[in-house]
Amino acid sequence: MRHIRLLVATGTAVAALALTACGGDGTGTEDEGAALPTTPTTSAEKAASKTPQAGTGGRTANGTSVARTHTPDARPSASPAPRGTQGGTGTSGGSGSSVVLCNGANTTVTAQPLARPLNHMLITVKNTGGRTCELPYYPVLRFDQMQWVPQADRDTQPQAVVSLAPGESGYAGVLLSAADGSGAGGTTARKLTVGFQGLSPNSSGGPSATPSLPAKGVYYDSSLKVTYWQQEMDDALNW
Repeated sequence: MRHIRLLVATGTAVAALALTACGGDGTGTEDEGAALPTTPTTSAEKAASKTPQAGTGGRTANGTSVARTHTPDARPSASPAPRGTQGGTGTSGGSGSSVVLCNGANTTVTAQPLARPLNHMLITVKNTGGRTCELPYYPVLRFDQMQWVPQADRDTQPQAVVSLAPGESGYAGVLLSAADGSGAGGTTARKLTVGFQGLSPNSSGGPSATPSLPAKGVYYDSSLKVTYWQQEMDDALNW
């Protein structure tokens, strides 16, 4: 009986030591403290965390890459200008289609001194392109290295912008010098540059042209003046 009591006492002591090593709470597991409460995530919040925001980029809070997106600023659009007006926004007609301007890239230009009217010259522009082009305002002339721009006779301004279909020609007349000799600073030019205006006054209409002059040159003085572009040759000659 003595031996039985010793065995029982020994077994009880071993069990008590095992419980103490496991945390002493009698459950057989180690106590790691109270768990933090978890807030449930709604489906809308999950969707928002995966959707990239405009104008941002990088990574979301969970490390997922998102694409950089950007909404471009709105740009104002030009209003079409009616045909038949000198000027505008670069469009012609109600359809808003772009205007093709006549210039040195899509035309051939000639300059021909005239016997009548006296001291006059005719400039002819022929559309060699595949689309109709327009000639706003008047030619911008420069003889040699001239530092001033001849002005246009406002009495020659047409009712509508000159429009040239492929193969058609437009015209401008040039008064080179005063018939009575009243002009000042007369000189003989060897080179002529013809500039083209855009749809706004004094704006560039594209490449200029350099038509040939007679070998003897062209005499001009301070009376130098031009007409507006004309649809008909007679309107440029009878000036």
